[in-house]
Amino acid sequence: MGQTAHVSAVVWTAAVSLAAWVWLLLGQGFFWRTDVRLPPRREPAVWPPVCVVVPARDEAAVLPASLPSLLAQDYPGRAEVFLIDDGSSDGTAELARALARRHGGLPLTVDSPGGEPPAGWTGKLWALRHGIGLARARAPEYLLLTDADIAHAPDSLRHLVAAARTGGFDLVSQMARLRVRSRWERLVVPAFVYFFAQLYPFRRVGRKSARTAAAAGGCVLLRAEAADRARVPEAIRHAVIDDVALARAVKDGGGHIWLGLAERVDSVRPYPRLHDLWRMVSRSAYAQLRHHPLVLAGTVAGLALVYLVPPAALVAGAAAGDTAAAVLGGLAWLVMTGTYLPMLRYYRQPPWLAPLLPFTASLYLLMTVDSAVRHYRGRGAAWKGRTYARPDAVPDEG
Repeated sequence: MGQTAHVSAVVWTAAVSLAAWVWLLLGQGFFWRTDVRLPPRREPAVWPPVCVVVPARDEAAVLPASLPSLLAQDYPGRAEVFLIDDGSSDGTAELARALARRHGGLPLTVDSPGGEPPAGWTGKLWALRHGIGLARARAPEYLLLTDADIAHAPDSLRHLVAAARTGGFDLVSQMARLRVRSRWERLVVPAFVYFFAQLYPFRRVGRKSARTAAAAGGCVLLRAEAADRARVPEAIRHAVIDDVALARAVKDGGGHIWLGLAERVDSVRPYPRLHDLWRMVSRSAYAQLRHHPLVLAGTVAGLALVYLVPPAALVAGAAAGDTAAAVLGGLAWLVMTGTYLPMLRYYRQPPWLAPLLPFTASLYLLMTVDSAVRHYRGRGAAWKGRTYARPDAVPDEG
């Protein structure tokens, strides 16, 4: 009787997992498709002025591969670059000036906000505030907010502006193609983008009527007027996950936003070891859950049900001779694998990695728990020598 009840519980759990995957397949904005790229565009008769703002902290290792690509933008209108050195100790500012002298191209201004950011501000957003302030003196129509580890194809800015103008978008963001070379990068990085798209389906982001809002901080073209209307970056000054907060502020302010996968924008930052990827995810995972223990518990349970139950049910059913459990678990695993294949193709990775998604999901589950543990030990949301408090722990400056 006990074994029958146990097997029945496995069958029931596997059935719930399969139902969840059927809903994710059809009801979550077709998140698994990778065909959301820059929308159709027409080149404007007059190209609007653009200012590129690059916050940078200790980025000397990646600047030679990224900054020259910005300076070399083939843009028909007026454009210039502002690199804001956020207290670097590795010569980031000096290297940026040297690269500009060596490569030429768009005008480059290197500046610094000076000192540490005030309480309630993250370092990146404090640097962005300074850069946007400098840029406003040039009266740009658009701001390109991009990270120091992002390399752009020569026509990247041209395509972004044309897409924004044609579609009437206030914000156009592209998820940069992250580096995938090491064994751990191949296993973890495509899944990172897959999970992000599952949380924020790109098709819903682009709908005015949908509440979903997200952006990818490595590449955000923002209409200056929309930034003023949304009070960016002041309104999101404490956000650790600043790209999503930025998109939410713009959309809540009546702006039309768009997010998709990049074809001309690549991250050059390496994450060769599991430790490097673990730090990237765990530094902000608990912030994504709003630092709420109940949300953490629900997330862990949900990850286990959706990603870990299918292979466990298949193995347990096969071992116990329970055909129903094995079939339900196998079907759920099959649907999961099928939804992951498009992302692997986008990253030019072999399809045999798709069935390993449950293992990768288990790593993300552990990273999320570790993020919460670090938070309660006072080491959460730490990045490049800074640790940020949860938003409700800092004074509100109004």
